[in-house]
Amino acid sequence: MKLWHCKDARSLRPLWALEEMGIEYELEILPFPPRFLAPGYNETNILGTVPYYVDGDTHMTESSAICHYLVEKHGHPELGVAIDHPEYGSFLNWLYHSDATLTFPQTLVMRYYHLEPTPEKQAVAQDYAKWYFARLKMLDQHLLEHEYLCDNRFTVADIAVGYALYLGRALNLSDVVDRAYCPQTEAYLNRLVERPAFQRAASMVE
Repeated sequence: MKLWHCKDARSLRPLWALEEMGIEYELEILPFPPRFLAPGYNETNILGTVPYYVDGDTHMTESSAICHYLVEKHGHPELGVAIDHPEYGSFLNWLYHSDATLTFPQTLVMRYYHLEPTPEKQAVAQDYAKWYFARLKMLDQHLLEHEYLCDNRFTVADIAVGYALYLGRALNLSDVVDRAYCPQTEAYLNRLVERPAFQRAASMVE
């Protein structure tokens, strides 16, 4: 299997999962954004985005879905939740909440605040940063009584959501709108980034 990755991009999710699982894989690290800075990459992935993941005839572009695939396809139930488990629905919801609800507004902040800044675009970025913090309410509440998201243990749902929190920190969203993570959410992120597999994955740069 092979994963295409850029430093701190959403491809960090499946890379972290692969490191947690100890699976052998090939990694190609690209400059960001690869569709402009990696000649020929658009011929590999027509979207020009990362992650791009290939496992035999399987080709995938969605970071949380790749994590889910790795758990089920490559036999690591300890990082997933079984379909007959009472928290299976919650597990899936956190996995996809991580990108559809949390990472989406962050990408707009990255584009309009960091990559293409103008006064008008920065105002849009600030609105989306506020949206991001508002969408943390469910997570903030959950972490008041839970150390992890599902079944009282670490799963790929924590990888998916934890990456969104990590990206928020990397983008300095607290400075964009003068907000901060709740104490329990900050502590949760700190626990996750201390994991050896995360530190190995995050250190893989071009």
